[in-house]
Amino acid sequence: MTKIAMIVPELAEPFGMGVLAEVWAEPYHPDDDNPVFEFVACTPVPGIVTGTSGFDYVVRHDLSAADDADLVAVAAQRHYRDEDPRISEVLRAAHARGATIMASCSAAFHLGHAGLLDGRRCTTHWRYGPELAATFPEAVVDTDVLYVEQDGIVTGAGSAGGIDANLHLMRQWYGSRVAATAARRIVVPPHRDGGQAQFVRAPMPTIEAETLAPVLDWAQQHLAEPLTVAALAQRAHLSERTFARRFRDETGTTPWQWLLGRRVAMAEELLETSELSIEQIATRVGFGNAATLRHHFGAVRGTSPQAYRRSFTCIESA
Repeated sequence: MTKIAMIVPELAEPFGMGVLAEVWAEPYHPDDDNPVFEFVACTPVPGIVTGTSGFDYVVRHDLSAADDADLVAVAAQRHYRDEDPRISEVLRAAHARGATIMASCSAAFHLGHAGLLDGRRCTTHWRYGPELAATFPEAVVDTDVLYVEQDGIVTGAGSAGGIDANLHLMRQWYGSRVAATAARRIVVPPHRDGGQAQFVRAPMPTIEAETLAPVLDWAQQHLAEPLTVAALAQRAHLSERTFARRFRDETGTTPWQWLLGRRVAMAEELLETSELSIEQIATRVGFGNAATLRHHFGAVRGTSPQAYRRSFTCIESA
C-alpha cells in the first residue's frame, strides 16, 4: 500500500477531498512514526477544475496517474447523477487489477455508473440512499451504517463517514496503533464500527445524569468482567428494556455489539503492544478463553490473533 490516487470530477465537494488528504497525504512526523504515501490528485482534463464552494481546484495530473495506484478514491461531486465514462473506465480497470476502490457520500454513484456496485452491499449518505437503490437496482444499499467493504469496494456514508472508512482501511493495512495515531492527529475518534448508525435517532439527553456516557466509560474500564445488559442497566438505573432502547438511540448499536467492538479493539492494542499470551489477552479483555477470542477476533478482523500480532506488533524482537 504505497500510492493513493484521488479522482477529482467537475464540481467536486471540498470536504471529501480534504478527508482523503488528511488521512493519506500527511508528511512524516517523527513523534508519530507514521507511514507516508504517494498521494496524487487526478482528473479527466488537467487544469482548473470547477469547485462548489466559491473556489476552484488546480489538478495537474490526468487519470493515467491512477493506473498504478493501490487505492483509487473518487471524490463526491454536486452533479452525481451524470456519468463520466472516462472515470467509469478508470474505476473498472483499477478494480480489475486488484486495487482498492473507495467512494463516500454521493461518490458512490460513480461506482454504480462503473458497474462496481452490482450484487454488492454498499452505503451512501442517508439522503441519497433511496435514489442510489433506484438508480442501481442490482446494488444492495444499506444506509444504516457508516461504511461498507466488500470485494475491495469501500463505500462511506456522509462526508464525515468517509473519515471512518479511510481510517478503517488504515487500520486494516497498518494496524490499530497507526490508525489511532492518524485519528488523534485529525482529532476524531480512532474507531467507529462500520455497522454503527449514520445518525442518532433521538436527540442526546441534555442532562448529564441521563446520558449513558458514564456507564460506557465504566464498562470500558471493566471489560474483563462478565458484563451483561442487566448489570449495565442496573448501573444506569434503568430497566433492561429502556436501557437497550436508549443504548441504540445514543450509540446506533446494541450493548452486545458495542462490547464486542471494545473487546476486539483492546485485544488489538494488547496484541500490538504487549507480550501477553493469547490466553492472557482473552482474559484481560473479557472473552474468557483463547478459543472465544479467536472466534470473535476472526469474525471481526478476518484474521487470527496470532497472524495479527505477527503483522502489527510494536515489540522489537531480541
